[in-house]
Amino acid sequence: MCPTFLVSLILTTGNVLKGLRVFKVILNFMEIQMNKKINLAVASATLVLGATAANAGIVIPAGEWTLDVNGNVNVYATAHSSDDTTGANSITGGLATYKDTNGESDSQGINTGLLPAWLGFTGTTRQNDLDVSFTISMQPNVSDAGAGDAKTPLNRQAFLTFGDKSWGTIKMGKDLGIFAADAILNDMTLLGAGAAGGSTNSGSSTSLGGIGTGYIYPAWKGQVAYTTPNMNGFQATIGITNPNQNFGTSFQDQFGYEGKASYDFAAGDAKGKVWVSGAAYDVTTTPTAAVATVAAKTKNYNYLATLIGSVTDTAVGTVSLTVTIADAVASTAAVASATYDATVVDIGANINLGNFGLTGYYYSGEGVGTTIFGANGATTAGKERDSDGGYVQATFVIPTGTKLGASYGVSNLDLASGEATSSLLEENKRWTVGAYHPLTKHLNLVAEYNKVEAESHNSLKAESDHFSLGAILFF
Repeated sequence: MCPTFLVSLILTTGNVLKGLRVFKVILNFMEIQMNKKINLAVASATLVLGATAANAGIVIPAGEWTLDVNGNVNVYATAHSSDDTTGANSITGGLATYKDTNGESDSQGINTGLLPAWLGFTGTTRQNDLDVSFTISMQPNVSDAGAGDAKTPLNRQAFLTFGDKSWGTIKMGKDLGIFAADAILNDMTLLGAGAAGGSTNSGSSTSLGGIGTGYIYPAWKGQVAYTTPNMNGFQATIGITNPNQNFGTSFQDQFGYEGKASYDFAAGDAKGKVWVSGAAYDVTTTPTAAVATVAAKTKNYNYLATLIGSVTDTAVGTVSLTVTIADAVASTAAVASATYDATVVDIGANINLGNFGLTGYYYSGEGVGTTIFGANGATTAGKERDSDGGYVQATFVIPTGTKLGASYGVSNLDLASGEATSSLLEENKRWTVGAYHPLTKHLNLVAEYNKVEAESHNSLKAESDHFSLGAILFF
C-alpha cells in the first residue's frame, strides 16, 4: 500500500475523530443547558409553592427592601373519557370520572393544571441581624364555566418569616402544609395536570396531579413553624397548624402538629434528597340528636290570603287555600360526640443521575383518610379508618431537552373495625406518562396521559382516561 495513502488515511481518520469529539462536546452542552431549563422550571414551581426563596422572579429594589414578583400562568386543553359507570353507582371518595346526567361519557375543557395560575409578592430585608420577609399571593383562574369571569381567585399564601442562617427561621401565617409537601413538590405532574378530579369542564378548580393517587394533599394551612439552619444537607421543620382541617366538623380545640426532616446529598453525577414527615391531630366530632320516625301522611291546611290587585290597591277579598303534603322520615339514633387521633407518617426519596431521575414515596396513617387530609378518615362514631399509599416515578431527559416521565400511584382506604361494607372507596390508582419540553428558560410545553381507576369496598368499579396538552410559563 502506498505510504502517501496511509498518511492521508491517518490524517483523515484523525480529523473524523476530532469531529466526533467536538460533536459530543456540543451535544453534552445542549443536554446540560436543557437540563438546566427543566431544573429551573421545577425550581420555579417550588418557589411558587412557597418552599424556598432561593430562586428569584422579577427582583425590584425598594429602599431597605427587595421585592420579588413571581408566579406562573399555565393553561391546558383537556379531554376526558369515562367508562359506562353512572353517578348512581358512584364511589364515595372515588377519583375516576363518570357519565354525566345526560349519559355523556366524554368532556373537554380549558383549565389550569395541578398548579393554579399564580401571582406572588415576596419582600425581604435584613434588620437588627435578622432576615425578615413576607409573602402574599393570589391565584386567578384561566377560564370560566361561561362568558365573563365569575370564578373567585384563591388566596393561598400570606405569611411572614424571620431568622438567621446561624439559628434557623420562624414562619407565621398561611402556607403549604409541612406533612406531604415534598411528595407534591417531587411529583412530575406539578408541571402538568395529572388526574382530573373535578376539573373536567372549563372554569373548574385545579386538577389533582397525583393527589389522592399516591399522596395526601398537604393543603394550605395557617401555621407557626420553626426550620433549622441547613447543616451539611440536613434540615428539619416542626410546627403547629390550624386544627380545623377537613374532619367534617369545625372548631377543634387543639392545634395540629406537623414536622419533617430531610437530607440533600450529592456525590459525583448523582444528587438527591431523602425525607420523612408526619402529622398528628386530635379530632372531636359533632354530636347529633336522635330523630323520631314520622310516617307518610297527608294533611290539609287552610290559609287566608289577602288578594291585592296591585301594589297601590287595597285588599279586594280573601280566599282559602288547601295544601296537601306527604312526608316520611326514618328514625335515626343519637350520635354522641367522639374523639379520635388522626396521625400519619411518610418517607420518600428522589435521586438524579445524569439525565435519569427516580422518585419513590410511601405514607401510612390512621384517621387521616385519603385525597384531602381528614376526608373519610373516620366513621360518624369516631372510629378511625386506616389508609396508606405511595407512588414511583421515573424520568429521562433526551438530547432535545424534553423530559419524558412515567409514574404509578395508589391510595388505599380501609374500613374501620366492625364497619359494614359500603360504596366507600377502597382504592384509587393512577398511571401517568408525560412529556415536558423547555421551549425557553421559563416556558415549558406539556403533554400528558393519565388513567385513573377507583374501586369501592362493595366492588363498584370505575375508570377514566384523561389527556392534556398545554404550556406553563414561570416568571
